[in-house]
Amino acid sequence: QLEFITPFQLYFNPDLIFRKFQIWRLITNFLFFGPLGFSFFFNMIFLYRYCRMLEEGSFRGRTADFVFMFLFGGFLMTLFGLFASLFFLGQAFTIMLVYVWSRRNPYIRMNFFGLLNFQAPFLPWVLMGFSLLLGNSIIIDLLGIAVGHIYYFLEDVFPNQPGGKKLLLTPSFLKMVFDTPEEDPNYNPLPEDRPENHPRDQDQQQHPQ
Repeated sequence: QLEFITPFQLYFNPDLIFRKFQIWRLITNFLFFGPLGFSFFFNMIFLYRYCRMLEEGSFRGRTADFVFMFLFGGFLMTLFGLFASLFFLGQAFTIMLVYVWSRRNPYIRMNFFGLLNFQAPFLPWVLMGFSLLLGNSIIIDLLGIAVGHIYYFLEDVFPNQPGGKKLLLTPSFLKMVFDTPEEDPNYNPLPEDRPENHPRDQDQQQHPQ
């Protein structure tokens, strides 16, 4: 927005990525939502709201799984971007988050600008219709819905089917980096590490405030 860099340095361009080794474009194309305006703030609000609700809801205590969803979704969108003329994928990523949240909260009633009342699973389609009314291409929205559905199906639906199994396994290095290690119930601390043997604790017990 301050014009230190231009969108031409950020957009998704396979030729520049693979021939000029401008690898940053794999990430920056997700971070640009257009110039300041209604569409920009609309995307920011939805990205913040549903990213937060997912993190505090179904991904609570599962930060590594949350990050893996980001990587999985970004990877599929990038693959699709190789075969289509898509320059920025941030809006598709937002729609993916909205889709996953809406399918995991199917009974929540939504109200869209006081005009429409519907169940949460219809929210991505309502947003796509609203985007169409604004004159935007719905390809990006359809991509976000498709990737969100793939993730939801592989993570929540297929493992619960007869003969199904969990196919999306979060890599152990992500769990090591993002998740707090579980305490070993069989761990027996050394005598000097036990809380009851800390002099400060004993002093507080002898001299309560």
